[in-house]
Amino acid sequence: MTDEPQTGFEDLLAANADYAKHFQYSGFDGIAHAGVGVVTCMDSRIPPLELLGLKPGDAKVLRSAGARVTELTLTGLVLGVQLLGVRRIMVVPHTRCAMAAMTEDEMRAKVEAAAGKPAGYLPLNVIPDQLEALRRDVAAVREHPLIGDEILVGGFMYDVDTGLLRQHV
Repeated sequence: MTDEPQTGFEDLLAANADYAKHFQYSGFDGIAHAGVGVVTCMDSRIPPLELLGLKPGDAKVLRSAGARVTELTLTGLVLGVQLLGVRRIMVVPHTRCAMAAMTEDEMRAKVEAAAGKPAGYLPLNVIPDQLEALRRDVAAVREHPLIGDEILVGGFMYDVDTGLLRQHV
C-alpha cells in the first residue's frame, strides 16, 4: 500500500480550489447555531440544510444508510447536544429508499453481484417497515441517558419527488 495520492480526483480538487477562492466560512466555531441536529440518509437526493432553510453553521448533520440511528449517530447526537448547541433533533428517512425496497437477502445478493465477492459478514440492516423503524429510532434518541428530556426529537419522512417533509413521530 502506498501513501502516494491516487489520480482520478482531479475534477473534484479543481472544483474545491474554485470553492476555496470564494470561501466564506472561515472562523466558524462548530456550534449548531440554529440548534438543530439531523439524522438522514446518505442518499444524494437529500440536501439536508437546504430542505430546512438552513445554511452552513446552523446544524449538525449525520448520515447513515436508510437514515438509521446507529451507535455512531447516537454518539454524534450526544456530542451535538452536550457540546455543540443542538436543542432539536430530526430523524429524516425518505421515500423510495433502497434500504426499504428489498429484503436483506435481496440486498446482499445485489452487493455480492456488484462486488464479485461474498458479503455474508456485512450487516446491511434493510428496513422492512420505515415508519416502525422511524418510531424505534426516535425512541432510542429520546431515551438515551445523555440526551435530556428538554431536547425536542421528531421523526419525519422526506419525499424525494416533492421535496416536502411530513412529521410522523
